[in-house]
Amino acid sequence: MSSMDNLKNAFAGESQANRKYLAFAKKAEEEGFKQVAKLFRAAAEAETVHAHSHLRVMGGVKSTKENIQEAIGGETFEFTKMYPQMIEEARKGGNKQALQSFEFANKVEKIHAELYQKALNNMGKNEAVDYYVCQVCGNTVENAAPDKCPICGASKSMFIKIG
Repeated sequence: MSSMDNLKNAFAGESQANRKYLAFAKKAEEEGFKQVAKLFRAAAEAETVHAHSHLRVMGGVKSTKENIQEAIGGETFEFTKMYPQMIEEARKGGNKQALQSFEFANKVEKIHAELYQKALNNMGKNEAVDYYVCQVCGNTVENAAPDKCPICGASKSMFIKIG
């Protein structure tokens, strides 16, 4: 295996560890284990440092314009090819929880592609836009959280402002 293959694998592993440790931290907080949650968050941050380093070495961080274009491509792939296939397989397999998770993500990935395209179109205009993310389905909206999430039906209180 080449160093580039190893970097790609290491980037994927470190990225997954980051997300997993943040989920573990949230669970530890819920169970009252604040110190364990803090350790999970610290390890998650370290995994992010590793992932970013691997990505830089691979040449994966380019100009902002190129990065947005890549993000549009990735999001578009997800909502046109990846998730539709997963949705169909979950439907066939009768896994309702996986089906809902995939359907939520599929709808939101299309929104992400649209938001990235809008950002690309507005680059350099320095327009201030706030973003809010639904903590149930990941729906991402501009300027203000809706009273009810149009994707999952969650209340406005389930949206967090991204700063």
